[in-house]
Amino acid sequence: MRHSRRMMESEKMESAERRRVEGGQEGEKEDEFDLLRDDTPGPEFANDLSRSDSSPIIGNSPMHDWESEKTTEKEFFDDGTMTYFWRAHTLTTLVFMICFLLYEALSPPDEDMVDNTKRGIVASLSAFILLGVTVTPDGPFKRPHPAIWRLTFIISIVYELGLIFVLYQSASGARQLLKHIDPKLGEPMEEKDYGGNCHLYDHERPDDPFHNIKDKLDLFVPLHFFGWWMKTLLLRDWWLCWVVSVMFELLEYTLEHQLPNFSECWWDHWIMDALVCNGLGIYCGLQSLKYFSMKIYHWRGLWNIPTYRGKLRRIIAQFGPYVWVDYDWKPLSSLGRWFSVLAIIAMFLITELNTFYLKFVLWVEPGHWVNLVRLIFILPWGAVALREVFQFLDDPDVTKFGRQSWLFLSIVCTELLIVIKFGWDTVTIPFPRHVISMWLGFLVLLVLWTVWNFYINPHTFNTGGGRWCRS
Repeated sequence: MRHSRRMMESEKMESAERRRVEGGQEGEKEDEFDLLRDDTPGPEFANDLSRSDSSPIIGNSPMHDWESEKTTEKEFFDDGTMTYFWRAHTLTTLVFMICFLLYEALSPPDEDMVDNTKRGIVASLSAFILLGVTVTPDGPFKRPHPAIWRLTFIISIVYELGLIFVLYQSASGARQLLKHIDPKLGEPMEEKDYGGNCHLYDHERPDDPFHNIKDKLDLFVPLHFFGWWMKTLLLRDWWLCWVVSVMFELLEYTLEHQLPNFSECWWDHWIMDALVCNGLGIYCGLQSLKYFSMKIYHWRGLWNIPTYRGKLRRIIAQFGPYVWVDYDWKPLSSLGRWFSVLAIIAMFLITELNTFYLKFVLWVEPGHWVNLVRLIFILPWGAVALREVFQFLDDPDVTKFGRQSWLFLSIVCTELLIVIKFGWDTVTIPFPRHVISMWLGFLVLLVLWTVWNFYINPHTFNTGGGRWCRS
């Protein structure tokens, strides 16, 4: 009896174990089925905003793996040979600054009030920049060194403060202020007119029939090319680059009655600028994007590389990205994302227009180094700003607008206000009737298409989640 009872209990335990194993296998099969099953809603549900899982605010599957990148940031590579290079050196910086101020305090006083004021302003700004570079948190970029990106951020603060100060001056006062930078600034200038004779081959000039083309080959040709190469690296989207490029050419047509600089021949607009300079710049930018996107980012310490050639390549790579993020703006994924991309395009175009209008109202020659310095700093500011905007739109965990994007938006708006204030007589010149008709028609078509695409007959594309994306 005792033996048979044990046998029955053993059989029950084996039967229960068998049922548990079979149940687990079924569960595993169900899990496999869940992994293989496509939960994407069918056509009849693809654009149903009433469904609880189709929130237009935050999606469930961002385009980029932000969690992995955050882990990578925490595990920033340092093999111990460059620790000194990556430290903040706050105390060392403080000692150097105090020593410099001590030297200045013990120097013989200078009775020149103007010179003392200039030196005091420069010293104050230098101390502010040094403090900002030392204590400001790192941004999204690390190469070639986080301090460089902190420096560009602090300089953007200084630039915005300077713009606000200029905004409170008169037009003549602002132009006189520029003379403290360069005495040649602030003088009336003559804008170059690129229109006029638009013949590619001028029969009236047999000695130089292609003089019209040669006259157009000026500083703006390499600026267009290299500028669009860099802009493509900023936007990281070929169609967005072409939209901005074509839209700016249309804006030049629109505003040529205000700025003579915008009056160009048709072949200068569409062949030299849009197709050749901008097109080649965008192509080179796309090739650079392809290289950075396909590259494997595995870093080694400089002193762990045995060959001199490898060390040299590692030093050059220090000026490239630490990791790479491909931008997929997904403008048609939702109405909110569509408006966000339109806002990015608008800010890009306003930034471009500010370049021409600022030098016009402040009397700055096109080839002056002040314009070049502004453009050089606009690039890193825009790069960080677009990176922050993309993460704000794509990463559900990011709930605040980035500090560089906030500041860049403030800079663009302040520049625009300066243009409106100092160039009121220029910006209020009435638009030609055909220009008004063209833009009214464009805006009407844009509004109608937006209503049709997102409300009447929705055709949003399910390309992943993120802020303002359906998923």
